[in-house]
Amino acid sequence: MIKRLALLLGLAVAQPVLSQTATTLEALGRRDQVLGWEAVGRIDMAGAAFCTGTLIAPDLVLTAAHCLFDSRTKQPYEPSQIQFRAGLHDEKIIASAWVRRAVAHPDYTPFTAINTDSIAHDVALLELAEPIPAGRAAPFAVATPGANSDISVVSYARDRADTLSWQRACSIKGRSGALLAFDCDVDHGSSGAPVFDLSNGRAKIVSIISSGYRDAEGAVSYCMQLPDLVSDLKNALRTGKGVVLAKGDAPRAQIRRIGLNGGDKNTTGARFVKARQTSP
Repeated sequence: MIKRLALLLGLAVAQPVLSQTATTLEALGRRDQVLGWEAVGRIDMAGAAFCTGTLIAPDLVLTAAHCLFDSRTKQPYEPSQIQFRAGLHDEKIIASAWVRRAVAHPDYTPFTAINTDSIAHDVALLELAEPIPAGRAAPFAVATPGANSDISVVSYARDRADTLSWQRACSIKGRSGALLAFDCDVDHGSSGAPVFDLSNGRAKIVSIISSGYRDAEGAVSYCMQLPDLVSDLKNALRTGKGVVLAKGDAPRAQIRRIGLNGGDKNTTGARFVKARQTSP
C-alpha cells in the first residue's frame, strides 16, 4: 500500500485529488447533527484558503502543517489573519476565534515533493487568541490507533465547504513506520481533517489527513501517527522555537451561541488546502 505513494496526489491546490462522487459521506447540515463534533471546524487562511482543524485543548487547534503556508508567496500565513470556525454548518457556527501563534512540526519542510517524510511530519498547532470554552466545543484527546480500530473522518472539502461531512466508517489499509494508509474518502479542504478511533468510548483523534488520491481501486488517504508529534509541537509552543507570532494584537475570539433562526453569515470562500475561486 505505501509503495503507491508514487501515485499520490496531494490535497493542495497545485495537486488536486481526482474528481469522484462520494457516496459514503453524510452531510451534517443541522445543529443536532453537529452535536459531538463541535470541536471540528474550518480554518480560513487570510480569506484565500481553508483546511479542516480540530480542538485538542480549548486554545489549541490541530491541523496539517502544509495548511500554514501560502503557495503563492511561499511564506507562512500571518497568524492574525487565520480564523478557526468551530462546528461550521450551513453558514452557522458554534464558536469562532482568531489565531495568536502557529507552529509547524520542526521536521516538516514546506514546498517539497510529497514523500514519506513530508507526510510523517505534516502536523501543526494553532494557538487561539482566546480559548473556546469546552461547554461550546469539547476538545478531543489524541491517541494511537488500535490494531482493529473503527475509523471515522469528519471534514470540510470542495463542494461542501460550509458543511461538515462525516464518513462513518473507513479502515486502516496499511502501516509503514510512522505512516498510516486509510480507505477514507477525502478531497480539497480535507487537509488536517481528524481521523477518529470510535472503538472505545468517546472518539479520539488517531491521525489527520495529509494527502490522498483515488484510482480504480478506490480512495486512499495518507496520514501519520500523532502522539509524539503533538508532544513536539506543544514543546515548541512552550519554547517559542519555530513559532510564528501574530503581528500586533491578534483579534479577540468571537464566541457565539447558535439560535434557532440565527447564525454567522460572514463566511469566506476557500480551499484541500482549497483555494478561493476568483472567477466563475
